[in-house]
Amino acid sequence: MLSIPLSELPADFRARALRWAAGFPYCAYFEPNGLQYPNGPFDHLLGVADEAPDAPGTLEELRSWLTQFATAGPHFGFLSYEVKNEIEDLHSRNVSGLNWAHLHFFRPHTWLRWEADVVEFHGRTENVLAAILATAAPAPAAIQVPALTPRMPKAEYLAAVEAVREDILNGEVYELNLCQEFYAENVSLNPVDVFLRLNEASPAPFAGFVRHHDHFLLCASPERFLSHHAPVIVSQPIKGTIRRGASPAEDERQRATLLHDEKERAENLMIVDLVRNDLARVAQIGTVQVPELFGLYPFRHVWQMISTVTAKLRPGVDIVDILRATFPMGSMTGAPKIRAMQLIEHYERTRRGLYSGSIGYVWPNGNFEFNVVIRSLQYRQDTGYLSFQVGSAITYDSVPELEYEECLLKARAMLEVLGTTVNE
Repeated sequence: MLSIPLSELPADFRARALRWAAGFPYCAYFEPNGLQYPNGPFDHLLGVADEAPDAPGTLEELRSWLTQFATAGPHFGFLSYEVKNEIEDLHSRNVSGLNWAHLHFFRPHTWLRWEADVVEFHGRTENVLAAILATAAPAPAAIQVPALTPRMPKAEYLAAVEAVREDILNGEVYELNLCQEFYAENVSLNPVDVFLRLNEASPAPFAGFVRHHDHFLLCASPERFLSHHAPVIVSQPIKGTIRRGASPAEDERQRATLLHDEKERAENLMIVDLVRNDLARVAQIGTVQVPELFGLYPFRHVWQMISTVTAKLRPGVDIVDILRATFPMGSMTGAPKIRAMQLIEHYERTRRGLYSGSIGYVWPNGNFEFNVVIRSLQYRQDTGYLSFQVGSAITYDSVPELEYEECLLKARAMLEVLGTTVNE
């Protein structure tokens, strides 16, 4: 291991390191942005690999793959939303301009960790520092992205919300997370530059950058899916959103409005109950707890209502058992989960890909951290397909126009970074 004090590195070392890393076909970067978060944010990690010949593509392959080799470092990877089809009798037949791998993990041959006032270099470290320092930043270039096209036109989205409300009235679901895609084609951009701009515009505790060949994820997620520090597992679903105020007084009024909004509290509580039930499938009896309910946390553009659910795992339970019990996260599906996912497939017009999936890392001792992929851009460099998805939780009390406005609020930072709008 090589350890270098941050004071001896250039101020833009992080950006140089990411530009260097993005040159590899397998790259994963996890950025906590120095933010405080209950139970902590992501570790600050970066890893790369030239190849991943034995990479798992399913949950069952992941189970054996994680135990094949003794290693001191983390394993990096992602799960697409479509992993649900491996867990339940479901399918994904909507169109996709992205076509991410179902699931992918890799062992980095070189990985960096920002820890306190130093950067640690692990694995194959020879000449890595020199290569990073020699990586120059390109001249700033304007991002040219056309107005994004909705896969589901606004009128169709509003009609879908009304149809979901009817489903709720008929007892099909209690709540459903309805999402929509906005996309552009033949776009040429620098994924690292766009990620750095997004991260600056909307700093988040579970931000990340992933390259998988020609596929890129630029993620500014505020939400934790699962954290495991033996024997405790933590999930922190977000349900409840309101824009920040333009002044301190207005901001406090917005916070109070969210805190007392019965619809938002009901959304949050339903998902907390779902998460409690999911964790109970792998937890020791009597250990599932909710240490914080309806917590309010400020981000750059929005207030979020976040609850925390914890449990102690039963002996012998591994990561695949946990994922089978909890994935996909309830905050992105609805309740009851299986019926909600069936209706999502019916109403939505595109596959979600990594949106509503997760990126994260697993340590050799079994501890791990995974986020919820939201507030994210997905990009295919080979085709120029650029996409983001946003959604909101539909309950019977939902007002279609307000749900649509919530979607655009969540898209605000991404649209600002791209310098574009959406065609409504």
